Amino acid sequence: MGEEPLPAPKAAFNNIATWDLLEDLPVAVYTCDKHGYVTSFNKAAVKLWGKTLEANKDKWYINWQIFNIDGTPLNLEETPTARVLKYGKAVKQQEILIKRPNGSISYILSNPKPLFDESGQLTGVVNTLIDITEQKNAEAKQGMLASIIESSEDAIVSKNLDGIITSWNNAAQRLFGYTDEEIIGKHITTLIPEDRYDEEELIISKIRANERIEHFETIRKTKSGEEIQISLTISPIMNKANKVIGASKIIRDIGKQKKAEDRLQQYAERLEILNSIGQVISAELDIQSILQKVTDSTTQLCGAQFGAFFHNLVNEQGESYMLFTLSGAPREAFEKFGMPRNTAVFHPTFSGEGTVRVDDITKDPRYGKNAPHFGKPAGHLPVVSYLAVPVRGKSGEVIGGLFFGHEQPARFTKEHEQLVLAVAAQASVALDNAKLYEDIKQLNEKKDEFIGLASHELKTPVTSLKGYLQIIARNLPAEDRNKLLANRALEQVSKLTTLISDLLDVTKIQTGKLPFTYADYDIIKSITDLREILQQTESSHQIILNYPLERLIIHADSQRIEQVIINLVTNAVKYSPKGDRVIITGAVINNKLRISVQDFGIGIQPDQLERVFSRFYRVENLASHMSGLGIGLYICQEIVNRHQGRLWVESTYGEGSTFYFELPLNTPTN
Repeated sequence: MGEEPLPAPKAAFNNIATWDLLEDLPVAVYTCDKHGYVTSFNKAAVKLWGKTLEANKDKWYINWQIFNIDGTPLNLEETPTARVLKYGKAVKQQEILIKRPNGSISYILSNPKPLFDESGQLTGVVNTLIDITEQKNAEAKQGMLASIIESSEDAIVSKNLDGIITSWNNAAQRLFGYTDEEIIGKHITTLIPEDRYDEEELIISKIRANERIEHFETIRKTKSGEEIQISLTISPIMNKANKVIGASKIIRDIGKQKKAEDRLQQYAERLEILNSIGQVISAELDIQSILQKVTDSTTQLCGAQFGAFFHNLVNEQGESYMLFTLSGAPREAFEKFGMPRNTAVFHPTFSGEGTVRVDDITKDPRYGKNAPHFGKPAGHLPVVSYLAVPVRGKSGEVIGGLFFGHEQPARFTKEHEQLVLAVAAQASVALDNAKLYEDIKQLNEKKDEFIGLASHELKTPVTSLKGYLQIIARNLPAEDRNKLLANRALEQVSKLTTLISDLLDVTKIQTGKLPFTYADYDIIKSITDLREILQQTESSHQIILNYPLERLIIHADSQRIEQVIINLVTNAVKYSPKGDRVIITGAVINNKLRISVQDFGIGIQPDQLERVFSRFYRVENLASHMSGLGIGLYICQEIVNRHQGRLWVESTYGEGSTFYFELPLNTPTN
């Protein structure tokens, strides 16, 4: 830094050493006279000062700012050189801070000594300045590191390459239980379980190769012998020659973290199980199947050897519970003992008082109080751990109980209890749905039975009535007004006959007995002929045929297909009271015959499109004169389905509807 120093007079160093020796010393050396003017200096002094002084003109402190080691300013009179000039006594190794002209600061060890002439008079000072900045910085860094290590929440341990522990912080003492006096000097295997000694060999080999090990999860043991889960981060320790001499380990206790992860994993798995169980039992509508799946799943969830569901069925004596489902043991294991009775052990469950969970039921005060067994009957399944959970219906009444057993004590926990309660809650909803389904099913069966019976019974008198009216009409002269009335009555009886036939068809569909007779016939001719008949009966609308085909042979039940077309056309007329036409269109598309019936009437709202084919469903907001039972389209769909075809509708509300059905060509029908 600065210019090279001017050659200093050798005379100033005659009492110390030769000039040549001092000039090349790595330590700064300078002399000054008794007034403080620099008389000589070496190259190292120039570097330390940050500039070159002019001998016999500049004082030793020129452009310097000098501070105590704590950073407070040091008065010029108190500096080491000034004290020697003042008192004539040497100052040994005083630490000071100097700030150079360029603003840089260094720690200096100052060693000024007085110079005397032959008469003993003080002539000046020779000072040796040693720059200890690096040493001080290293000490500060070491101190900071030591403070960090001691205050760290993680255990920090160092060892040499022979595995001998060389340092041990407070966190390591808290984690492992050893004081530093107890552990420093011991081998690192003191902390390692015997079955993991090979890990230390692997670690040392990597450290020797100057490799760092990140977040190595393993097991270590404490002073008490307890094994703990830890995470290791290991770094090589290097000497000044950049050679590996040991290793530093940061040890983090991850026991709580692992337990939390395990709990989360367990929670996720059990939540998934509960969700899957809920989906399975919700998809069931058979009570027996639901209860069996609930019993099997809850037995597995709580780790029971066996589980059972007892239905809350009360006998004539007021207490009796029928075994409904069983898991983990054959049914015979319970059936030979008869139905369980309302004992003190069972009572809290069947009365709905709450869950019963006992580590050892044989030691429970409620156990063994009832004759004739006074405890477990001979040959009964071994039950020590006991868990029982009531199952409630939607109304809150207890419909049964889930019971679990294990031959070992204390096998059921609070968590098991909560899991079973969660499944029981899902099961109660599924059971209510299943019971509702069974009730609806029974009502439907009774309704279908009634419809079938009523339709069958009505058919005979209506047929007779139609015959009598036909006789009357034929015997009346054409000009007789009663003949007109008789013909109108015949029209109404015909509608009634059609309605009864439809009701009988519905009954036959439900029982799978709707008859079909398949044969080859020309459907184009059939539709053309049918159009003529429909045009006479539906005179309010023009029925238009729109298809390019002249002849098309299909294999189908001609009467049933005509039934579909008649139903679609009469519906089109009925639901387009302000319209004047209905269009029947036919085409062959992708080897399928497609027939459509289009009207220009009231249309169907989008949310009702799928429901129009349901049995007894009628479109909402109909005028009162639009009668019907809502079974025509249901029958049409069954007919088309039996022909392996498809029936659907497209509609714009307020503008009209188009019903389509497709029948496959050259396809065998059943």
